[in-house]
Amino acid sequence: MHYTFILAFVLYMLAMIGVGWFVSRRNRSGEDFLLGGRQLPLLLTMGTTVATMVGTGSSMGAVGFAYENGWGGTLYGLGGAIGILLLAWIFAPVRNLRFMTMSEELAYYVGAHPLIKNLIAVIIFVACIGWLGAHIIGGGMYLAWLTGMDMQWAKVLLAASFTIYVVIGGYTAVVWTDSIQALILFAGFMLMAVYSLTAIGGWDAMITAQPLDNISWLAVDKLGLLPAVSLSLAILVGILATPSFRQRIYSGSNVRSIRRSFVFSGLLYLGFSVIPAVIGMAAYASAGELDNASFAFPHMALNVLPIGLGLLIIIAGISATLSSASSDAIAAVSVVLRDLYALVSGNMPQAHQVVWLSRMALVLTIGIALGFALTSNDIITYITRMISVLMSGMCICGLLGRLWPRYNWQGALASLITGSLTALAVSFSESWTALFGNPVIPSLLMSLLAGVVVSLLTPRCPVAPAQALLRLAEEREKMEHAQPQVVLPARPGSRES
Repeated sequence: MHYTFILAFVLYMLAMIGVGWFVSRRNRSGEDFLLGGRQLPLLLTMGTTVATMVGTGSSMGAVGFAYENGWGGTLYGLGGAIGILLLAWIFAPVRNLRFMTMSEELAYYVGAHPLIKNLIAVIIFVACIGWLGAHIIGGGMYLAWLTGMDMQWAKVLLAASFTIYVVIGGYTAVVWTDSIQALILFAGFMLMAVYSLTAIGGWDAMITAQPLDNISWLAVDKLGLLPAVSLSLAILVGILATPSFRQRIYSGSNVRSIRRSFVFSGLLYLGFSVIPAVIGMAAYASAGELDNASFAFPHMALNVLPIGLGLLIIIAGISATLSSASSDAIAAVSVVLRDLYALVSGNMPQAHQVVWLSRMALVLTIGIALGFALTSNDIITYITRMISVLMSGMCICGLLGRLWPRYNWQGALASLITGSLTALAVSFSESWTALFGNPVIPSLLMSLLAGVVVSLLTPRCPVAPAQALLRLAEEREKMEHAQPQVVLPARPGSRES
């Protein structure tokens, strides 16, 4: 079985590399490499969005969580679905402002202040490293379980695998491989749920085997109401503040197409959220006690399903990991080229250097993420803590900046600092952690309060939205080698395009 899987994995990766090479022929500029030329149609946007959402957390993480907590496994999908629907409604119109990175967008809301843009660029890069690390951990667990290789070497192999096709094809390769992987993982997960239920004797047998607390509504009796809400909210915040989802907005062909693809993705993901829970609960009914709940997914694939179907399911799980990892990698590199390069060197990269520099930055970024991933094996804790510390403040910056014209750079700075400090304080308190489950709720509340209070106590932003947009477009022009294309806001102070 080990050799069969290794062969299937190698063939699958060669196919993805082939796709990356094929689509790379369209990459004639930095904008093509990093944003797919900003012309992605609805189906490709939908495919890459779904694949990114159904990532490591929804496979290893959510299935393992359901193995231990029953219907609590649906919380991940519930938070993600609400998050992508909110993203469609609130943020899709910023497509018309032609941002390249989330740091550009959030800085625009507060007058394109350089301190905020640079600080958020650093936070985004660190957050992308965190997401990449989570995907490498999950994929490494798959490979280690299936091949018997050392966990650390499995993580190295997985990271090397997706690095190759992303480096070759850039963002266009990401969206095409994501869309292919979305079809594989949806088919695989649904087949696995059906076969798992059949193998254990049906739905009633699965429910009967669960502890009573696990089959309560969303496992609230097991988790507690506040920790359950906190987990779902952490995933929602991750969607609203994760740069890879903003990349889908910046690269879409138009606002209508982006909104439709996000709405379809959110509804599809909402229905899908039950599938990992069913697989995890079926694994509990079948296996009883596993040494590590994260192995519930591959356990079912190897021990319950026929070998051919088991291979398909495992490839589906690998697809979930690869699709999310490749998306976060390209989002991180966009920030490196657009923001961090200028922060370090004092100049924007020349247009003819962007593709080459992007490929170098991809290798460096994934290498750093791999280094952090080698120190941890707990996916859910890794993700929720990272979201709380790094992303709560960015989520509040985006929401207040988009919806409240009085927000200024001082308020944004207060939101970012307060959100992170609050999350760290809660993380180091056992009693607070037990109460909330993770720090995201207090972190969001304190970040919101600090942003509002400081904005009201300091002067209004003196830079008009049109001026801020022009300033950002002039910077971006140097690496795009094109005239700045600026769409002025509809009215003074408006955040609408």
